[in-house]
Amino acid sequence: MNNHNDPFNNDNTEQFAKNHFTEDFPYEKPNKKKKNGSKILIYVLIAVLSSTVGGIASSVATVNYLKSNTEITEKTPANNGSNVLNSNKSPNSLSELSVPEVIKKVGPAVVGISTKGFPQNVGWGFEVAGQEGLGSGIIFDKQGYILTNNHVVEGAQTISVIFNNGKEVKAKLINTDPNYDVAVLKITDHVEVPAVAEFGDSDKLNVGETAIAIGNPLGKDLLGSVTTGVISAVNRSIDARNKDLKMIQTDAAINPGNSGGPLVNSKGQVIGINTEKRVGNGVEGLGFAIPINQIKPKIQSLMTPKLMFGIVGRTVTEQDSKYYNIPIGVFITDIQQYSPAEKSGLKPGDIILEINGKKIKNNEELNKTKENHKAGDILNIKLFRDNQKINIKLTLQELK
Repeated sequence: MNNHNDPFNNDNTEQFAKNHFTEDFPYEKPNKKKKNGSKILIYVLIAVLSSTVGGIASSVATVNYLKSNTEITEKTPANNGSNVLNSNKSPNSLSELSVPEVIKKVGPAVVGISTKGFPQNVGWGFEVAGQEGLGSGIIFDKQGYILTNNHVVEGAQTISVIFNNGKEVKAKLINTDPNYDVAVLKITDHVEVPAVAEFGDSDKLNVGETAIAIGNPLGKDLLGSVTTGVISAVNRSIDARNKDLKMIQTDAAINPGNSGGPLVNSKGQVIGINTEKRVGNGVEGLGFAIPINQIKPKIQSLMTPKLMFGIVGRTVTEQDSKYYNIPIGVFITDIQQYSPAEKSGLKPGDIILEINGKKIKNNEELNKTKENHKAGDILNIKLFRDNQKINIKLTLQELK
């Protein structure tokens, strides 16, 4: 495998691409540290299908640990006039509604989210078609902004939103926070949104209160499905993505395709975003939602367009570097059409080494370089291509 006559031989970058094309992802997932416990907790993202596209991780398991329990679980796949953030109504002043009344109030604001991923370059001039997925979301602003899970839309090339009456419109990704698994979309077609949801106060939840989950389990045919239950626990501590997250636990059934949909209280207010479920032999009725109060402080920043490079990359680790005799950096596996990366001349097979003189060792560092820049800024990129280091310039632009 190693070519000792040439420390950075181009054949080795091709071999690296061939061996790792199934591991492409736009965000580097942090490695989990092994923790003590007699049993492993597995969570599977709640959306349909599998792999790197948004809403497509039903078959990819991520190992996490539930601090209050050590049984086997799965994590399933998956304002400008806002009636949510500027509501004058106090959550506690509203009267309780029947379930049909809640659905009448909230249902029109719940949407299906259909995604299609970028074609994947598998090397040797071949591509595989982008995978499709389906999740859920909630309209929270009359300008067409939608809240959902990051894993529903991660890696998506195109995004469509399906209203509860079946009408389908186009949308685009505005911004994401992968650490909290949340994302904001915006409808791009000129349509009037059917409804805007109202946020509740998840800090005031009590165990035993009514919980209603709305979403699209198993696909478009079951659009707007409703399940009911209770709040089983609050502030359930879960270690996810090396971050200690507090979740709402509910026995309201959460199924594949529900990811990103709302968990609602008996007043018709969104109290959480359905994200995970727990499955296993003899295990039923264990779903988890991100509390809405964790998301509220992030809403304004998530409504600000995210800057883009337009690449799909994989970290070249120190181990990879030694094995394949290629430099440490971010190996580009695919380039988004019409993106800054394509316009700059970046190509699949390039390895990004430095940006503005700072070494780039992984995808996380690559993404962080955008935090201190704005659209229109020019980045000086040093990369490895064809056994030599070259420099190019890339102009950042907003996510399209």
